[in-house]
Amino acid sequence: MQGRHRRVCGAPRWAVACGAVVFQIALGGVYAWSVFAHALQQPGTRFGLGRAASVLPFSVAIGVVFVGTTLGGRLQDRRGPRAAALLGGALYSTGALLASLVTDRDRFWFLLAAYGVVGGLGLGIAYIVPVAMLQKWYPERRGLITGVAVGGFGFGAVLVSPVAQWLVDAHPRVPTRAFLPLGLVSLALTTAGALLFRNPPRRAASTARGGDLTCADALRTRQWYLLTAMLTLNTVAGIGFVAVTAGAAAAITGIGPASAAALTGAMGLANGAGRVLWGWLSERYGRMRTFALILAFMGISLVAVPYASSPALFVPLAAVVFASFGGGYAVMPATAADFFGLAHAGQIYGLMNVAWSVGGVVGPLLVAALATGGDYRTAFTALGLLVLAATALPALTRPPVRRPTLSPAR
Repeated sequence: MQGRHRRVCGAPRWAVACGAVVFQIALGGVYAWSVFAHALQQPGTRFGLGRAASVLPFSVAIGVVFVGTTLGGRLQDRRGPRAAALLGGALYSTGALLASLVTDRDRFWFLLAAYGVVGGLGLGIAYIVPVAMLQKWYPERRGLITGVAVGGFGFGAVLVSPVAQWLVDAHPRVPTRAFLPLGLVSLALTTAGALLFRNPPRRAASTARGGDLTCADALRTRQWYLLTAMLTLNTVAGIGFVAVTAGAAAAITGIGPASAAALTGAMGLANGAGRVLWGWLSERYGRMRTFALILAFMGISLVAVPYASSPALFVPLAAVVFASFGGGYAVMPATAADFFGLAHAGQIYGLMNVAWSVGGVVGPLLVAALATGGDYRTAFTALGLLVLAATALPALTRPPVRRPTLSPAR
């Protein structure tokens, strides 16, 4: 059976996986926004934005992601992964290309619409495609292959950030001009990756233990809400910490701005590696046990990090937080497929990504409200206790009964 689904139309499944990684690396550049946020605040530019305004395009993009993942999941299930990926990649890249037309703060609204709305919508549509598709190609290694795919997303920021900084430095007065080459490269990479996308033969992809649930049926189970709650709490804590890592490192350890920026880049590596590692561990020890460990490691590290006055202590604790945050997005797609089946995995997990949008808004706002005067102890302790409390949720979550439908019998 496995030998028969390794090649379709001349493309082996490893080529599909490689295309997915390249595709996700291009999308992961969205997490390089901090480069632009810093540049847009500089008084020497035509923008001179405040701190809150400079991160608003990124916040809008993450807020819109949920709409995109919902649409992308439906489109993929109905039209196939290639069509959905091409559309999502084109919209995401178009958002960056349109953002390059914004040359001063008077057109800031257009930056919000272009990068935030258009780019965020494309990001959501595109992101969900390889996550659902690869689980059908590798049904025997769902956790690991999902970790590899979304690991590309985590590494994307590491690769894009220095390039974005070089482009911004080349246009100190109008840093948004850097979006033009970045958008073109993103369009090329997402298109190249998407052209390799396809579903495997139906018989090879089918691993149902009864019947795959429809999206409507999944939403009638308590398991969908428990899984979404776990992912949401993981995201609130993870993005809340990610949003202030550089400032927190400087405040807690006393390192300089350059070292803090380098630390943030290194944490991108931890995020990507964590996605692969936790995905692999979920194959060996079970999804819910692994997710409980993700929440526990993150919670303990967040509680401890405000007291890590030495970089030698701060760095490994921060790396655990980043790795655990990324790991949640490796384990949860495979968990959703285990619980509800593969037939409608795109739609079901696409809806779960409301966690990404909620976490992207609530996490940074919560930290900003609690980190008064540059003291992060209350903020990080609150985040840590939140995810430690959430470790009870995996123990309450068991797979639903797999039947063709959960609708009442007629």
